[in-house]
Amino acid sequence: MMRVRWLCVAVAVAMASTTGAQAEDGYDLWMRYRPLAKEAATALDRDAESVEMRGQSATLRVAADELRRGLAGLTGHAFAMGPSPHPILLATSADGDVGRLGLPLKDLGDEGYIVRQVRLGGRDVTLVTARTDRGVLYGSFALLRHIQTGGRLDRVALASTPRVKLRVLNHWDNLDGVVERGYAGQSLWDWWTLPDFKDPRYTDYARANASIGINGTVLNNVNAKPDSLSASYIAKAAALADVFRPYGIKVYLSARFSAPIELGKLKTADPLDPQVAAWWKAKSDEIYRAIPDFGGFLVKANSEGQPGPRDYHRSHAEGANMLAAAVAPHGGIVMWRAFVYADTDPDDRAKQAYTEFKPLDGKFAANVIVQVKNGAIDFQPREPFHPLFGAMPRTPLMLEFQITKEYLGFATHLAYLGPLFAETLGSETFAGSKRATVAQIVEGGVNRHALTGMAGVANIGRDRDWAGSTFNQANWFAFGRMAWDPTIGAQPVAREWAAMTFGPNPAIVAPVTDMMMGSREAVVDYMTPLGLAHVMATGHHYGPGPWVADLKRPEWNPVYYHRADKAGIGFDRTRTGSNAVAQYAPELARRLADPATTPERDLLWFHHVSWDRPMASGRSVWAEMVHDYDRGVGYVADMRQRWDGLRGQVDAERWTKTATYLGIQEREARWWRDASLAYWMSVNGRSLPAGAAAPAHDLDWYKAQRPAFAPGNPQ
Repeated sequence: MMRVRWLCVAVAVAMASTTGAQAEDGYDLWMRYRPLAKEAATALDRDAESVEMRGQSATLRVAADELRRGLAGLTGHAFAMGPSPHPILLATSADGDVGRLGLPLKDLGDEGYIVRQVRLGGRDVTLVTARTDRGVLYGSFALLRHIQTGGRLDRVALASTPRVKLRVLNHWDNLDGVVERGYAGQSLWDWWTLPDFKDPRYTDYARANASIGINGTVLNNVNAKPDSLSASYIAKAAALADVFRPYGIKVYLSARFSAPIELGKLKTADPLDPQVAAWWKAKSDEIYRAIPDFGGFLVKANSEGQPGPRDYHRSHAEGANMLAAAVAPHGGIVMWRAFVYADTDPDDRAKQAYTEFKPLDGKFAANVIVQVKNGAIDFQPREPFHPLFGAMPRTPLMLEFQITKEYLGFATHLAYLGPLFAETLGSETFAGSKRATVAQIVEGGVNRHALTGMAGVANIGRDRDWAGSTFNQANWFAFGRMAWDPTIGAQPVAREWAAMTFGPNPAIVAPVTDMMMGSREAVVDYMTPLGLAHVMATGHHYGPGPWVADLKRPEWNPVYYHRADKAGIGFDRTRTGSNAVAQYAPELARRLADPATTPERDLLWFHHVSWDRPMASGRSVWAEMVHDYDRGVGYVADMRQRWDGLRGQVDAERWTKTATYLGIQEREARWWRDASLAYWMSVNGRSLPAGAAAPAHDLDWYKAQRPAFAPGNPQ
């Protein structure tokens, strides 16, 4: 049956994106909705004639609008809203016709969905259904993803339920617009014009998050200002919550623990003081009056100078539970970060979170989830998984990743973090007597926790392409997809993103996916091979600085972590050193205590070894390090060649920016390689292996490099 073409192609293209007539500048992210090849567009036309919804909620409306926008862009013409012989139908399981289909809807929870072809009311219908409107929204985006990646509508059979309850972005955005560790421009939130002006970008931000299943956002930096909880800023947060609500996204706020003193004029912030507890209860009530679905608080306490319960000789559990009691009547939660290290000199910074939190297992309130970084130090290019995973069976643990690339080359280095996420999630914890992965701990099934979560430190800013570069968008995308399903794998996600970002042509998707999959390992190679960590320059964390040894606190200095001397290199975390291996389950601890059974990728994290120690390759540790540095630089050069081969197949604007950034990355990879080798040679007195190129400059030259005003480092 012929459809009435009631709008012209120009209108359809306008509907396909909120960006108007802008060129391919990356604003559309993976929701580009550009026209499909003729055969695919014809098939889509045949199988879908309109979008129809049963119900009038705001969430159903945005789901229907997104489908119409997407289908308009993919086919090149507008899609009508309303009944037709072959509609895409949005309806929840409460609809009588849907209920009579007998679909397996019971196990979908509040956010799962089913998308499939059904016969309903005498029509062939593409049904998007769920138990809730939010599930229908996620199913609508899943359907668009299916089509964008080459799937056909007449063969669609999708069903998915999130394995993690809280899938949250942490924005380290300051109220002055500076994003700490942000490399994509100023904060997306214009606090100055909120709550009056709601920038259309806020809606596009919500669309992007909903498309990958993210359901929460912490608006302000964990290094929080008390002003964030003032009445004027609560009103600003409420305005954002109004924008995000139809997209299933709750807002959270980072809370400064000392706010009762700074805002409430109390003399103390002691969590056991009744006046302090009353202040937080009143503040929570105030927030929930403005934001009825407010998610709760994120707290960084007693770390890097932030105030916390230890200031009053109270435990983290006592501090968290006081806040939890304030939000509990409203259904709120507290995400309490386990990233702690004191001003005193610990025997090993990597041990401190475990030492402080392990004894508190089972002492946190039911609506508290402890947020643990993927590794025990600080988002390094590679870290072994945090020993707390598997060590606190009576406490829900929320995994925290860093999407922004503080230690992986900022915005200009191509480093796809899907493999990093997958590496952590797939690590075996040997939790108690149970063999489990980090993913299984985070999902809650091992210890039967209903409150589960994953957090990602956002890489989003006001840059036109949101993330500072096209390929940085992939890390935002990967976090959302892998928070929804931690078992999905990095490569399938990379293929999805490549197909949605550049089009489903295999001649583009295959090389782009290949580039992405080895890119993070390349960064590890040219920055921190064989388990090295924290060897970057200080403060801004830009570029190499393994020689730094003069900072006030020992654990701020790179030399604290690599401990290189003439005899060897690496941090001894066995019984002869800090004994950090004992924080892991016994079976794993025994393996990590022996250099012969420690994975070579983590060797120098756990052991101080001789430069001459033989490796599996037959090379010495020193020769293996040089090999890895060269391999990392070589991979970047290879990526440049692969990208050059895509000239003309990718739009000029995004191709040129990526090509330029790959050039920067290759130059800086060589800088990392040469500066590091120059320093190691000054320590070990060794020559380079035969055939290895000498550093381009002497060590003093590298030490003299002091880039000013690096982004992401508030002055």
